[in-house]
Amino acid sequence: MSGRAEEGLTLVVRKPCFNLPTGCPDSLPVYIYLRLANLHFHLDFNLIYPESDIIPYVETGNYVAYNNEKGGVIECLRQDGIVDLDSEFLSLPEWVSAKSMVSSWLADAVMYELWLGTDGASASKVYYSDLPWPIGKVLFLKKLYSVKLQLGINKENAERREEQIYRNANLAYGALSTRLGEQNFLFENRPSSLDALVLGHLLFTLQVLPETSVLRSKLLEHSNLVRYAEKYMTELVEVGTSSSPLPSSSRSSTGASSSTPRRGPYNWSSKPKPNPKREKTNEEKTFKRRGKYFVGAQLVAVLLFLTLMGRGDDGEVELDDDDEGYDYSE
Repeated sequence: MSGRAEEGLTLVVRKPCFNLPTGCPDSLPVYIYLRLANLHFHLDFNLIYPESDIIPYVETGNYVAYNNEKGGVIECLRQDGIVDLDSEFLSLPEWVSAKSMVSSWLADAVMYELWLGTDGASASKVYYSDLPWPIGKVLFLKKLYSVKLQLGINKENAERREEQIYRNANLAYGALSTRLGEQNFLFENRPSSLDALVLGHLLFTLQVLPETSVLRSKLLEHSNLVRYAEKYMTELVEVGTSSSPLPSSSRSSTGASSSTPRRGPYNWSSKPKPNPKREKTNEEKTFKRRGKYFVGAQLVAVLLFLTLMGRGDDGEVELDDDDEGYDYSE
């Protein structure tokens, strides 16, 4: 651990929800990684950039590690010598292979489930619930289009890609279940970034995805993975049922030596209970009003994007059966 880490880190994530410190599938593994490393850090929430690919990010002093650099925040922290749990695992082919599997197969499965495989309610709550409904809806549709491109899904291969995504996820769960057995961690009974990625995925799948989720049902078939997630939900994840997101200028402190009372086992077969509503403070209202300037610019950009995309689609005209055989060269 470097001197920078000892100075104190700030982890900036998307807001807490679904009884998790953050509902973001990219942010949660970073949170867990820092907890596994027994680092004391501040937790900060960014509410005004719902689609920014720099979130999560870690800052300490003049140092910042962004999600879109060097393979993500965890890899940045390792390469830059801030905190490294992987130094003794990098030479193990099985560990490298398992991490690649989680970063590809399971990441694709969560992306598909969150945006395409369910009704989109979870995604809207995590990313867009703090925005006015019309703007959140437009941004959601824009993201939907982006996810289809990223996963290589179109009208012709949609069913085949869905089957492939779920098949890969099921194979990944089977391999991880076999590897874990009854151990506390996946390799050599010590934590690594692989454990952070897997735990982040498991907790997100169990807490955020709805009961109707195909991916969630496949995970529930592997009882030792569920126990693994339950164990560290109790030990590492700290969020009260009344927690609510704060403006990005406000920070909450968290660390490995928290005195927060431990909760009992979670019932993974039931839907997470929604957080009770509370009246917003004047500071939060002011912060939200300021964010509307950014939101307005986003809306203009999104409408322009959808207009241009619509024009591109108009060029792809399918011939009706009555037009077949007609010579358009006349």
